[in-house]
Amino acid sequence: MTTIIENRRETGARGVRERVADHPLLTFFVLACGLSWLAWLPYVLSQNGLGVWDFRFPTVLGTSQLSGVLPGALLGPLGSAFLVTALADGRPGLRRWVGRLLRWRVSWKWYALALVGVPALVVLSGLPFSGGVVHAPSTLALVSIVPGLVLQLLTTGLAEEPGWRDFALPRLQQRFTPLGAAAVLGPVWALWHMPLFLSDWGGWPNAHWTDVVWFAGFCITFNVVMAWVFNRTGESLPVAMLLHVGVNNTVSLLWTDIYPTIPANQLMFGLFAMAAVGATVIVIATRGRLGYPGPAQREHTTAPADDAAHSVDFGDGHR
Repeated sequence: MTTIIENRRETGARGVRERVADHPLLTFFVLACGLSWLAWLPYVLSQNGLGVWDFRFPTVLGTSQLSGVLPGALLGPLGSAFLVTALADGRPGLRRWVGRLLRWRVSWKWYALALVGVPALVVLSGLPFSGGVVHAPSTLALVSIVPGLVLQLLTTGLAEEPGWRDFALPRLQQRFTPLGAAAVLGPVWALWHMPLFLSDWGGWPNAHWTDVVWFAGFCITFNVVMAWVFNRTGESLPVAMLLHVGVNNTVSLLWTDIYPTIPANQLMFGLFAMAAVGATVIVIATRGRLGYPGPAQREHTTAPADDAAHSVDFGDGHR
């Protein structure tokens, strides 16, 4: 009887692994959204959101999002990517997945783009809406930039990018064109955030419906920029993470100091417009390839780096 039960368990486990291996992307997307949304439900229903439940999540480092939002973010994209990779690809797949997290040895120009170029563009995107009211950021905001960036990197960056860019983007680009892959990933990335607009994360209850529209547009268009940078750096996840959290950190620490009169919906529209322009330029300049070298060349150039970092030249030949 014990042998029969063990055989059934092994058969069931193999069946699960086979089903996940046959549909890794679908499994990941369903788990990433489903697990995060389930974990966020208490936050949305609490006094931090709809107010159905009479409790408020504790404040940590000045925000309740670390206690209420971060666990669901870690459980969703990061946890789902680990689980699906382990089931579908086993240890070799996990080594490749973790290996991209270690690819930090890229040209300094990519770090300059992520840490200086994009944050500068974020700040400049508010000028058209400022009405001439532009203030210098406070000393506290300037001093907080580096600690804030580190915190964002270890929370938002680590929670999201191993899933969206490390797991999903390479698989999507093998299945579709690079632009098609971005067209799939961008809306899913936006959709994943949607329940948070029912909490103080999204400005509830004072958020305007256009905030959701412009935020979704930003995710879809900035995702194109992210894909281009990820491809051009030889799939360097550290640079992708810095690019992502550089936007978040700039908005969180500098925006209200520099533009105290700009409402949130104009902030989101400015970010969307900036990302849309950047995405359009990249699509035209690369003819839709977004720096993707193609499956054969990708395997040749990235295989040696599965277990270690490698160098990538900013001026490589991939458009």
